[in-house]
Amino acid sequence: MAVKDKSITILGAGIGGLTAAIALARRGARVTVLEQAPELTEVGAGLQITPNGTAVLEALDLGQRVRRIGMELEAVELRDYKREDLVLRLNMTNATHGNSNPYLLLHRADLIEMLAGSAKRHGVSLMFGKKVSGVAIGFDQATLPLEDGTQRMSKILIGADGVRSLTRQSLNLKEPPKFTGQIAWRATVEARYLPIYDMPAVASVYMGPGRHLVTYPLRGGKLINIVAVEARDSWAAEGWHHIDDPENLRAAFSDWSPDLKRLLSLCENVHLWGLFAHPVADTWYQGGTAILGDAAHPTLPFLAQGANMAIEDAWVLAEEMDRHDDLIDAYGAYQKRRQKRVTKIVAAATGNAAIYHLAGKPVRGIAHQAMRFAGKVMPDRMLGRYDWLYGHDVTKEG
Repeated sequence: MAVKDKSITILGAGIGGLTAAIALARRGARVTVLEQAPELTEVGAGLQITPNGTAVLEALDLGQRVRRIGMELEAVELRDYKREDLVLRLNMTNATHGNSNPYLLLHRADLIEMLAGSAKRHGVSLMFGKKVSGVAIGFDQATLPLEDGTQRMSKILIGADGVRSLTRQSLNLKEPPKFTGQIAWRATVEARYLPIYDMPAVASVYMGPGRHLVTYPLRGGKLINIVAVEARDSWAAEGWHHIDDPENLRAAFSDWSPDLKRLLSLCENVHLWGLFAHPVADTWYQGGTAILGDAAHPTLPFLAQGANMAIEDAWVLAEEMDRHDDLIDAYGAYQKRRQKRVTKIVAAATGNAAIYHLAGKPVRGIAHQAMRFAGKVMPDRMLGRYDWLYGHDVTKEG
């Protein structure tokens, strides 16, 4: 089914939805994106677009633009939470992963703005304030009742509607997510309030008992992105838009190094969310409807792959829709290409939390020494640990 002149509706103007809209519109489809928010706003914080994600943006002729709004990652540093001693440094400028595309640090709002601009240039219709209250998948079309009392019909529907996806719920038996025993805070701080000059593009991971904290610069070093994770029994609601008192963040990390406490003292607007594990969806499509990104495979944030998987999904879905004569065949080929890879990524992200949260001092000390040794003796092997992930380029598959 060549998508040229086909009318396609996408739910969600997030990273996956907008990337899919661009990929389909470039192939001649008439795309409408429905977004529940009233407008694009400065929401979210930092994210990392790794070489497997930037490979897709390059193929969509967005390579130069995304480089302008991002900072190319120089290194990843793992450090101790008390003394900030360096445990392991991975020099990312030496890493090729078999993929020459850059590893970028970006503000989510900047990436969304870039994608929305590209979508509009390709003729995509972006409709805001369109909150869908359900998705009913029929034999030959999907019905979308809206909260304003109207409804829309679509023969081809793509659900890019996030972790609470109504589209996923219409395709799969509802499985309640499992609380992981971890919560996370997000915040950004203006770097001008800190005695830091010419901030390097380094992602720093500070590891402590039952907690870890990640920092990296955004917008040319003007902002510092902060993600702080704590293991605890009490749960928080899922979704990173929940506002929390900054004092709760500071209290959780009150025994950390003075410099880190100084950084957290500058946090004014803090968002909190509970980290829940979701299974990868069994069913990704039915009739004319398919899902992508978090709607199909929500992931924990310990491998920085949520946005990248959505970007990969968008390319593969558009490619298969344009390649097959039958839409069901296209959707089947899309799920077959993606399911094994995303399942492996979700599992790897889940496993990373244990490395950062070693609780016992002897165990943590031994583990840190092992990482220091490995970083000195076999740095290439440490850098190559994720070649399977970063080195993959879905635009060159098959």
